[in-house]
Amino acid sequence: MTSKSAEDATNFRRDAPAARRNAGAILPILADILPASGTVLEIGSGTGQHAVIFAQALAPIKWLPTDTSQAQLASISAWISGSKPPLPLSPRKIDATSKVWPIDTVDDVGAIFSANVIHISPWAVCAGILAGAGRILPEDGPLVFYGPFKRDGQHTAPTNAAFDASLRLQNSEWGVRDVADIAVGGETEGLILTQVIEMPANNLIVTLRRAAT
Repeated sequence: MTSKSAEDATNFRRDAPAARRNAGAILPILADILPASGTVLEIGSGTGQHAVIFAQALAPIKWLPTDTSQAQLASISAWISGSKPPLPLSPRKIDATSKVWPIDTVDDVGAIFSANVIHISPWAVCAGILAGAGRILPEDGPLVFYGPFKRDGQHTAPTNAAFDASLRLQNSEWGVRDVADIAVGGETEGLILTQVIEMPANNLIVTLRRAAT
């Protein structure tokens, strides 16, 4: 019988249909890119659905979900409490733009993952993720972005162009980012663009790796 506390936790769950749809396509790519062990730091975990799916499928890798929103952090915790192990680590609140991330007790972060975050945030968030990756990733550690992107200034599909326009109407600082801009921003933080993979629904997986120092 489900306990009252478990029922209460479930009530905080949020559902992102896109996360349910794209997890199956993202998972095999992550399995190929990520190191075999250590902790993956997820920036902007949203509802927490990706975190649970990936933690279960990619064990013994540990998955550390984060977000800035208290509602999303509650949702992540609710998904974790209602799922079977292996489970993600307890979620943490991280502002990607901060110069210090509160993960001082996690000393084995070998990769960073961020899905559908940087186009619904100011550029400072993307820049902050790049800077954070430059600070904490080990040599050759991957930073993996998933979502819609432009390539050489051009949208990859008319639907992405329309989506970009709608984002900018909501917030002038939002918008679909260009892979070239991410590559340039990464270079300033010691990251090298190594792979761009086409994904369903006109999305891409963009991977940068920490260069040797």
